[in-house]
Amino acid sequence: MGILGDSLSKAVEKTFTRPIPKSAPAQMRYLVRHEKGTRAVAQLLGISQRTVERYVKGQIVRPRPELGQRLADAVRQRWQPRVRERAKKQAATTTGIVIETRARFGYTAAPGTTDDARLRLLTQNLPPEFARRLFDAQEAGATEQQLRNIAAEGLQEIYFKDNGRRAQDLQVEFTDIDYVEFDL
Repeated sequence: MGILGDSLSKAVEKTFTRPIPKSAPAQMRYLVRHEKGTRAVAQLLGISQRTVERYVKGQIVRPRPELGQRLADAVRQRWQPRVRERAKKQAATTTGIVIETRARFGYTAAPGTTDDARLRLLTQNLPPEFARRLFDAQEAGATEQQLRNIAAEGLQEIYFKDNGRRAQDLQVEFTDIDYVEFDL
């Protein structure tokens, strides 16, 4: 993914109630239970079924770095799906989502105003509608630019336009992201 997609995933992972399995054999056993068989896990990770069986039995305990990363990512994506969905639903219906970012914001505004882009550090609570749009777009496989546009629109409406109380014609561009972090 990109920086916004990864940050959304990390925000949801903070709501997990139990830690993700740490060792490779424990992660492999979880995947075998979740995917209902060693063949499916072997296809998922791009390794042989016999290798999966060896991990499950504890005969292999340290994977190659690239396999270890694929294994950890696969477990993280599937860990506690109900907790994940509950957190997304709560953010999308009641609490909203907090975005903290340091990025360059540019403007398209009325003549006579400054539209020079400048680096800003913002921490802003976005309402549930923007959280819902971000999560829906992420699940639909949206590109990083589409996620960035949704976040920019949310910041534009809530922070820069102050919920429609000022700067009616302002259009905000969200570029050169130094970092972004979401919190539910």
